[in-house]
Amino acid sequence: MASRNISVSETSRPVLPRHTRLKFDETRQVWVILAPERVLAPDEIAVEVLQLCDGVRSVSDMVDQLAAKYAADRTDIATDVIAMLQDLADKGFLTQAREKTS
Repeated sequence: MASRNISVSETSRPVLPRHTRLKFDETRQVWVILAPERVLAPDEIAVEVLQLCDGVRSVSDMVDQLAAKYAADRTDIATDVIAMLQDLADKGFLTQAREKTS
């Protein structure tokens, strides 16, 4: 069986897989990632990054946006964002956006 995991880099355009949703849980007042038979409660920063994972933005675009918003070092943000996204991809919570065909 081929792995569907991606190798996250600055050119990746990550997106939540079709079977996975990022949702605010009103009862618990926290954001959760819902997947078949799995629930993950990411922290506030992870939620902010995941909300940018629309399959259109590249990781580089996300890093630029976050570095500007937080006036932080781009290299540090890139390292942290790529590591977090790779961890989520390895667990099956992220995939690579498919290229659109004409």
